[in-house]
Amino acid sequence: MQSITTLQKQVDSWIQQHGVRYFNELTNMAQLTEEVGEVARIIARRYGEQSEKDSDKTKDLGEELADVLFVVLCLANQTDTDLQASFDKKMDKRTKRDHDRHHNNKKLY
Repeated sequence: MQSITTLQKQVDSWIQQHGVRYFNELTNMAQLTEEVGEVARIIARRYGEQSEKDSDKTKDLGEELADVLFVVLCLANQTDTDLQASFDKKMDKRTKRDHDRHHNNKKLY
Protein backbone atom coordinates (compact mmCIF):
# COMPACT_ATOMS: atom_id res chain seq x y z
CA MET A 1 0.00 0.00 0.00
CA GLN A 2 1.33 3.41 -0.93
CA SER A 3 1.40 6.25 1.55
CA ILE A 4 -0.45 9.47 0.88
CA THR A 5 2.95 11.18 0.65
CA THR A 6 3.92 8.81 -2.15
CA LEU A 7 0.62 9.48 -3.92
CA GLN A 8 1.18 13.23 -3.67
CA LYS A 9 4.62 12.80 -5.26
CA GLN A 10 3.18 10.55 -7.96
CA VAL A 11 0.55 13.16 -8.87
CA ASP A 12 3.16 15.92 -8.90
CA SER A 13 5.38 13.85 -11.18
CA TRP A 14 2.45 13.22 -13.52
CA ILE A 15 1.65 16.94 -13.65
CA GLN A 16 5.30 17.72 -14.45
CA GLN A 17 5.47 15.08 -17.19
CA HIS A 18 2.03 15.27 -18.79
CA GLY A 19 0.52 18.59 -17.83
CA VAL A 20 1.75 22.09 -18.37
CA ARG A 21 1.06 23.08 -14.77
CA TYR A 22 -1.53 22.62 -12.05
CA PHE A 23 -4.87 24.25 -12.70
CA ASN A 24 -5.31 27.08 -10.21
CA GLU A 25 -6.90 26.30 -6.86
CA LEU A 26 -10.33 27.64 -7.78
CA THR A 27 -10.42 25.62 -11.00
CA ASN A 28 -9.38 22.50 -9.08
CA MET A 29 -12.07 23.18 -6.49
CA ALA A 30 -14.66 23.34 -9.27
CA GLN A 31 -13.18 20.15 -10.76
CA LEU A 32 -13.42 18.44 -7.35
CA THR A 33 -17.07 19.43 -7.08
CA GLU A 34 -17.73 17.98 -10.52
CA GLU A 35 -15.98 14.70 -9.67
CA VAL A 36 -17.84 14.36 -6.36
CA GLY A 37 -21.06 14.92 -8.31
CA GLU A 38 -20.18 11.99 -10.57
CA VAL A 39 -19.63 9.79 -7.50
CA ALA A 40 -22.95 10.98 -6.05
CA ARG A 41 -24.76 10.12 -9.27
CA ILE A 42 -23.46 6.54 -9.23
CA ILE A 43 -24.25 6.07 -5.52
CA ALA A 44 -27.75 7.56 -5.87
CA ARG A 45 -28.63 5.37 -8.83
CA ARG A 46 -26.83 2.15 -7.90
CA TYR A 47 -27.38 2.10 -4.14
CA GLY A 48 -30.11 4.66 -3.63
CA GLU A 49 -33.71 4.86 -4.72
CA GLN A 50 -33.17 6.41 -8.15
CA SER A 51 -33.33 4.09 -11.14
CA GLU A 52 -30.08 3.48 -12.95
CA LYS A 53 -30.04 4.46 -16.62
CA ASP A 54 -28.34 2.13 -19.08
CA SER A 55 -25.61 4.76 -19.58
CA ASP A 56 -24.95 4.77 -15.83
CA LYS A 57 -24.51 1.00 -15.55
CA THR A 58 -21.09 1.10 -17.18
CA LYS A 59 -19.74 3.79 -14.86
CA ASP A 60 -16.94 2.55 -12.61
CA LEU A 61 -17.32 3.84 -9.04
CA GLY A 62 -13.67 3.11 -8.29
CA GLU A 63 -12.51 5.23 -11.21
CA GLU A 64 -14.74 8.10 -10.16
CA LEU A 65 -13.45 7.90 -6.57
CA ALA A 66 -9.91 7.89 -7.97
CA ASP A 67 -10.73 11.08 -9.89
CA VAL A 68 -11.80 12.68 -6.60
CA LEU A 69 -8.58 11.51 -4.94
CA PHE A 70 -6.45 12.85 -7.82
CA VAL A 71 -7.93 16.34 -7.52
CA VAL A 72 -7.63 16.29 -3.70
CA LEU A 73 -3.96 15.37 -4.09
CA CYS A 74 -3.51 18.20 -6.60
CA LEU A 75 -5.04 20.67 -4.15
CA ALA A 76 -2.83 19.38 -1.34
CA ASN A 77 0.28 19.73 -3.51
CA GLN A 78 -0.45 23.23 -4.70
CA THR A 79 -1.30 24.48 -1.20
CA ASP A 80 1.78 22.85 0.36
CA THR A 81 -0.38 20.61 2.53
CA ASP A 82 1.21 17.45 3.90
CA LEU A 83 -1.89 15.34 3.52
CA GLN A 84 -0.29 12.30 5.19
CA ALA A 85 0.43 14.30 8.35
CA SER A 86 -3.02 15.87 8.27
CA PHE A 87 -4.71 12.50 7.76
CA ASP A 88 -2.72 10.88 10.57
CA LYS A 89 -3.60 13.75 12.91
CA LYS A 90 -7.28 13.51 11.97
CA MET A 91 -7.37 9.73 12.50
CA ASP A 92 -5.81 10.15 15.93
CA LYS A 93 -8.41 12.79 16.81
CA ARG A 94 -11.27 10.61 15.55
CA THR A 95 -9.97 7.59 17.44
CA LYS A 96 -9.80 9.48 20.73
CA ARG A 97 -13.09 11.31 20.21
CA ASP A 98 -15.28 8.66 18.65
CA HIS A 99 -14.26 5.26 20.00
CA ASP A 100 -16.66 5.17 22.94
CA ARG A 101 -19.26 7.30 21.18
CA HIS A 102 -19.77 4.77 18.40
CA HIS A 103 -19.60 1.75 20.70
CA ASN A 104 -22.31 3.34 22.83
CA ASN A 105 -24.56 4.20 19.89
CA LYS A 106 -27.45 1.73 20.03
CA LYS A 107 -28.47 2.70 16.48
CA LEU A 108 -25.38 0.93 15.17
CA TYR A 109 -26.29 -2.45 16.65
